Amino acid sequence: MQLLDIPFVTTDWSQIPVTEHKGEQGMALWRTQQFGAVRVRMVEYTPGYIADHWCEKGHILLCLEGELLTELADGRLFTLKPGTSYQVADQAEPHRSRTSVGAKLFIVD
Repeated sequence: MQLLDIPFVTTDWSQIPVTEHKGEQGMALWRTQQFGAVRVRMVEYTPGYIADHWCEKGHILLCLEGELLTELADGRLFTLKPGTSYQVADQAEPHRSRTSVGAKLFIVD
């Protein structure tokens, strides 16, 4: 990834509008900033959230609060707790997430 043509800028995430994205169950609340080809998000999953799709987009994802269970298409499961992250490339390994208690994430993709 190259970060090109992005001036120095700070983000007060509380001032970024929220968009709602329904899951199979629960809701994902996104606050999104776009910097050229790079999308940066603060995402909150409500308790009981289950993704409604397998994602093949690459991400760098950091868990800030709560707990996130990520399932890969090959059946492997990974649990993220605050301070842990995962990194995956575009088209590398389909994945989907869920949480029983809710989670707050910082995502770059």
